[in-house]
Amino acid sequence: MKTIKIIVLVFFVVFVGIQFVPTNRNQSEVVPKSDFMLVNNVPKDVQDKLKVSCYDCHSNNTAYPWYNKIQPAAWFLEDHIKEGKDELNFNEWGEYSDRRKNSKLRSIISQIEDDEMPLDSYTFIHWDAKFSELEKKEIIKYMTQLKNSL
Repeated sequence: MKTIKIIVLVFFVVFVGIQFVPTNRNQSEVVPKSDFMLVNNVPKDVQDKLKVSCYDCHSNNTAYPWYNKIQPAAWFLEDHIKEGKDELNFNEWGEYSDRRKNSKLRSIISQIEDDEMPLDSYTFIHWDAKFSELEKKEIIKYMTQLKNSL
């Protein structure tokens, strides 16, 4: 029984200790001129859904949930957002070459069709980020038209 108490105490001390390890926050009030929504004529319904479902991980401004200050969840979020932005950053869309835009659009279409995006780990907490079948069709249709216009 004493061993269990020691283990719990050590766990508690470590848990409290890691709360003081800072993370980088992905927040900016500035919407750059290169933003996907500004560069393209995006329909309002597609715009709204992309902001809710994609922009937290694929832009320079994340709307953080309540648990973003609790470690190790904050580390997971920071890593997830960094990976998402490395793959696609909607705020930098206008700076991409046409070839890269075409590649990203193909990837967006494929991942939405295959239900790979938004990630299950994201939609588990953010129910409103899930795509309905109609929303998937609308977004895929728009992205296909955009790809064909490049």
